[in-house]
Amino acid sequence: MRANCWMGRTSVEVRDVPDPTILNERDAIVKITSTAICGSDLHLYDGFIPTMEKGDVLGHEFMGEVVEVGSGVGDLRPGDRVVVPFPIACGACNACAAGLYSVCENSNPNAGMAEKLWGYAGAGIFGYSHLTGGFAGGQAQYARVPFADVGPIKIENDLPDEKVLFLSDIFPTGFMGAEMCDITGGEVIAVWGAGPVGLLAMASARLLGAERVIAIDRFDYRLQKAAAEVGAETIDYEKVDVEEVLKDLTAGRGPDACIDAVGMEAHTDLAPLQLYDRAKQAVRAETDRGPALRQAITSCRNGGTVSVIGVYGGLMDKFPVGSWMNRGITMRTGQCHVQRYTRPLLDRIERGEIDPSFVISHRLPLEEAPRGYEIFKQKQDECTKVVLSA
Repeated sequence: MRANCWMGRTSVEVRDVPDPTILNERDAIVKITSTAICGSDLHLYDGFIPTMEKGDVLGHEFMGEVVEVGSGVGDLRPGDRVVVPFPIACGACNACAAGLYSVCENSNPNAGMAEKLWGYAGAGIFGYSHLTGGFAGGQAQYARVPFADVGPIKIENDLPDEKVLFLSDIFPTGFMGAEMCDITGGEVIAVWGAGPVGLLAMASARLLGAERVIAIDRFDYRLQKAAAEVGAETIDYEKVDVEEVLKDLTAGRGPDACIDAVGMEAHTDLAPLQLYDRAKQAVRAETDRGPALRQAITSCRNGGTVSVIGVYGGLMDKFPVGSWMNRGITMRTGQCHVQRYTRPLLDRIERGEIDPSFVISHRLPLEEAPRGYEIFKQKQDECTKVVLSA
């Protein structure tokens, strides 16, 4: 089969690789119809996630048709149309029983590797380094899906792929980011990053009752999309002092909650700090650049919440622990527990409450995945999200 493979820093190639096979009775093989390039794939592309190996198949946002199932998969049949969550979860451990699927205790065969970096391991993840299991990803024609009796959700209607594909990751991730803000109605929510996850976090905050949403980014076309699609107020952080503008917009109080939808490759308008972070990251003295998270913490109102759904991999310098502790800020974070959200969010899509496909800007065949990565990384042609057809 053909698959998009990591070949080294800023290098991917679509190559011939062996077809996947059933290895466990709870496996399924899915013929992929649609897959996508995620912002967190760029962290792999840029070489900031360790333990990648040349030839690894990328991709963790995918859906398609079941073509084969193991004997232990009782609820799927060949021909079923499914969306596959990016975290791989067993459904039986303590974490899964609590709905914490992204920290499943049984699905990461390389748990020892992750424990050395993080203390404890998270779940296995498709196409996301050997730190998270070394599982082949979904930017391919076929994928093996472990624990297929737990993860995939069947799509039993004629909704097009584009409306449901993002149930695999970015819609549940954005929704969880908003949910962690404890929105009850009337809140002001500020979101750092108007990329796909940030846009869906803003849309989710609206669904949950936020009165105002404020988008913070540096690309005008992304801010325009945030304003047009979710009615967000916008801040270009390269043109103004974000913290001062947020105070002005909230009568000096600050947002009720701040969502970091950027993660480890954040930028800042403060040149010395940007140079400091880039230099330390380049020599691996720190793995993660922290401007967005630092600013979210210092901008949030006293007693507010900072929700972190941007991906971080290791260590960050200059974390504002004093601001966090002294002002009573709650921080909530995590890789998304996708399986918890797929059914209720599919219901919202079916009811017409939201169409997540508004984030898509580019559609390409799988063979053009390398071009898709560059378009997405370089923000060419006003790119917000690339969907690949396999």
